[in-house]
Amino acid sequence: MKILIAADSFKDALPAQQVCAAIADGVKKVQPAAEVVVFPLTDGGEGLAEVFAHHLGGSPVHLNAYDPLGRDVPCTYILSANGDKAFIEMAQASGLQRLSEEERNPMLTSTYGTGQMIAHALDSGVRHILLGLGGSATNDAGMGMAAALGFEFHTAQGKELLPRGESLIAIERIDVSNAHPALAETRFEVLCDVKNPLFGQMGAAYVFGRQKGANAAMIERLDLGLQQFGALLEKTFGQDFASPPGAGAAGGMGAACLAFLKGQLFPGIDVVMNLTNFDAALEGADLVFTGEGRLDSQTLGGKLIRGICARATQHGVPTIALCGAIDADQTFLDLIGLKAAFAIGRKVQIFDDALASTEENLRFVAEQVMRVVSVGYKEYPVIDLKVG
Repeated sequence: MKILIAADSFKDALPAQQVCAAIADGVKKVQPAAEVVVFPLTDGGEGLAEVFAHHLGGSPVHLNAYDPLGRDVPCTYILSANGDKAFIEMAQASGLQRLSEEERNPMLTSTYGTGQMIAHALDSGVRHILLGLGGSATNDAGMGMAAALGFEFHTAQGKELLPRGESLIAIERIDVSNAHPALAETRFEVLCDVKNPLFGQMGAAYVFGRQKGANAAMIERLDLGLQQFGALLEKTFGQDFASPPGAGAAGGMGAACLAFLKGQLFPGIDVVMNLTNFDAALEGADLVFTGEGRLDSQTLGGKLIRGICARATQHGVPTIALCGAIDADQTFLDLIGLKAAFAIGRKVQIFDDALASTEENLRFVAEQVMRVVSVGYKEYPVIDLKVG
């Protein structure tokens, strides 16, 4: 029996590698003779660098960069084994996990640190960068990232603005004359798992602002700023960067990557699965375990579980999900392609305690699922769970 464990990180709780290891421990308690393949994944958000390092090797590059509030923090990106590509994770510098609950305020946060990481890679000679969006604490439309790469943002009176969310509404001119010279000769592949436009009811501020600490008044003002910024991008570069699917990813970083980096946006999970050779890992598998912190309507928008289910179904392999929370019915699970899904909570807990119990709960629920799968079989069962 071959069991593939391909899971994402559980936000604020466990990185993908530890999630997979915990599930593997539970599986092996019931099926010690099974071939268990640990295959951490990400859809391009938190954990991207770690996942690529696990599968592809390469070397970590350490540097200091600004966190969302401008504090110097240690960050890491991965340089590929042959040195021709850099894997940069936006959340390393600009992630929500960098801030306490009380510090979260997208009016004040900036993506400047992500721009510093990109500049470091460019200065090191890298000319192919894979940039993972997701997990951001920001809603500055990538203004901070661009500022770190030499772009300047001015008011009508010529005053240079601080690159953060509250400044969007005041920008009247973008100065491109000092942009990093290597940008023109660098290929940027941008991984994002959402299709939201830059602004509007389905845009960056209205859909994602609240989870970053914004109240209703902030969301309204941020959206007005994004509208202003989108119009200015079109005026400056002669192209609409606000409407393409994914422009609103990571607080508008999608639009910034299109405009300032001339990058291309890709569904993160597809790029990651292709680069890590996920299809080869599926060969001969009898069952796939996957998981992420929350299974809900966003899962249909291209997130990791749906991507895994699509590939697994092509290979005729059933997929079971273990999640921190499930906001879905069976019709929804069928639409995603899951055979079954289980929430891992075992008792009523306050949120912080539930996060602290994630590893233990994953291990326990994985064991219970395998006990059910193995009912009626002997020591080394041959279980036909194949799709169809």
